[in-house]
Amino acid sequence: MADGYSILVVDDEPAIVRLLCRELSGATHVVFSASTAAEALAHAHSRSFDVAIVDICLPDGRGTDLMQTLRSLQPEMEVICVTGHGSIGDAVEAMRLGAYDYVTKPFNLDELELVVERAYQKSSLRLENRRLRYAKMASGDVVVGMSPAMRKIMYLAERVAPTDVPVLLMGPSGAGKEVMAHAIQRRSHRRDMQFVIKNCATLSRELANSELFGHVRGAFTGALHNHGGLMVEAHKGTLFLDEIGELPLEVQGALLRVLENGSYTPVGEKGSRNCDIRFIFATNRDLAQEVQEGRFSEALYHRINVFTIVVPSLRERMEDVPLLVEHFLQTLPVAQGQQITLDDAAMACLSRYDWPGNVRELRNVIERAVILSENGRIVLRSLPAELVAGGKRSAFIERGSLREMEKTRIIEALKICQENKSLAAKHLGISRKTLYRKLHMYGLTSY
Repeated sequence: MADGYSILVVDDEPAIVRLLCRELSGATHVVFSASTAAEALAHAHSRSFDVAIVDICLPDGRGTDLMQTLRSLQPEMEVICVTGHGSIGDAVEAMRLGAYDYVTKPFNLDELELVVERAYQKSSLRLENRRLRYAKMASGDVVVGMSPAMRKIMYLAERVAPTDVPVLLMGPSGAGKEVMAHAIQRRSHRRDMQFVIKNCATLSRELANSELFGHVRGAFTGALHNHGGLMVEAHKGTLFLDEIGELPLEVQGALLRVLENGSYTPVGEKGSRNCDIRFIFATNRDLAQEVQEGRFSEALYHRINVFTIVVPSLRERMEDVPLLVEHFLQTLPVAQGQQITLDDAAMACLSRYDWPGNVRELRNVIERAVILSENGRIVLRSLPAELVAGGKRSAFIERGSLREMEKTRIIEALKICQENKSLAAKHLGISRKTLYRKLHMYGLTSY
């Protein structure tokens, strides 16, 4: 048999357990045993298994139910069911529910060993495919920029990446927070493990607990099967929770528990489970203000605000625009197989525009411009008309406009009020909501 994997044997007949432990144990792979479903789950909560051999009939439950729970806890695990000659129907049902194979008692040890070996190979292939899929996802996310602002945040990313400290990425929408999360994950000791991404804005209030922490069958209407949730999916890897400010308040306490001691409780389950996850969070909100207004847990805020990196808006690092343009021309699918260049007027326009949509907007503009390029060259006509007009406005801003004066006035007010936004809004004679909108408009979300 292949080396380097672990097997869980679940059977209430001591003689069979002893036989399988003796025959399947190897020099560098190990067999664990359990006589009940509860004991098997205790093993599964404390370590990972590649293959489980589960008797259909157990003293405290059905082997098929245990199989589903084991697979929800450890999705890469393959389960082989054991049944008697008179219970072939149970074996067929187990196959329908996801068992790799079944064997009948009394079984041939050579045949069983071959089935276990094949199950392990399938488990290994699934895990490797998953790792390659995440690696492929991350390979296209490259941090581009040599501006002082980008050098600063890359220094911070390099320092924090090898640790397991939670990271909070702050900055306006489209600035590249997800790209930065990939960069941190690729530089961590978990770089070969799964990198799971979830936008908290997509979590429904009713099912957020289930999506994050999983549920057991029958926990609520529609829960027809066990579900592992994101904690199982990201176990041993990295979980990137984007838009963490959108996480429902009633779920935040459970997430805090995971951050504090690595434990959580699936919906409908009495006991707790453990997980080993590195967390990265991102938001375009002022979480401190959200705490003050009662929309975000203060305890959770202090726990995730251990190491904060503020990703700058594109207008704060305009010297990176040419580098980003070149990067997109080399990596965008629409540009593949072409030699696309920009004329000086088009590049000058891109370098003047103030990019309210940040790097995401620049990417979209370049993608459109490639399609409208003329003989492999992007000219002014290739760019959106509103962008060309906006570029001219930005040139005016650089010479000193009302918008630039307003931005300067806001910065001064924030400094005078020691960055207290409520006081700054009163000082400026505007509402706090208006101040927040202008902070986002001018890329001042770091205040």
